[in-house]
Amino acid sequence: MAEVVQTTQQEFWRPPSPLLEDDALILQSTMAEACTRCGTEFLFGSHFCHSCGVRRPEAMSAATKADAAALAHLWEQTVEGTHALLSRWNRIQFPFWLRYLHFHEIKSQVGLSTASLIAFVIGLGCVAGALLVGLLNAKTLIDWQAIQFYRAEWLLAATAAFVAGILLKKQTSEDSDD
Repeated sequence: MAEVVQTTQQEFWRPPSPLLEDDALILQSTMAEACTRCGTEFLFGSHFCHSCGVRRPEAMSAATKADAAALAHLWEQTVEGTHALLSRWNRIQFPFWLRYLHFHEIKSQVGLSTASLIAFVIGLGCVAGALLVGLLNAKTLIDWQAIQFYRAEWLLAATAAFVAGILLKKQTSEDSDD
């Protein structure tokens, strides 16, 4: 074992980032010079701030700054367009009957709690899933059995959702009198 240690090359320590070219030390100019978090100047070749431990960011080149400015301009245009769309959306007059489709309106009409109504809607979605699985075409008996298995899974999920809706329903004073 002692022979192995003696034959190892002495490459266990290398400087972290300087590059040697023609015996002249070239610094990496792509790295930032000061920490953005604490303002401490980075040690030569370090990839982390010795004061706060933040990773040393890459310095932005002119092309990168131009790309960032273009991206910021695109973002501002997107935000302005979204604000304009939302202001037009608020001016649209929807039919009066559409208010009956609001979640809180359905909740007050049906008389269920929020959790119970959500479980009920999930159960309805699972029943719809079971019906839509029936639209699949079966070419062989094995395919037909697989479709029936999927349908049974959807119906089992619907049953679980409906049971959860029943268990989550709050009792009113009318229900407790019976």
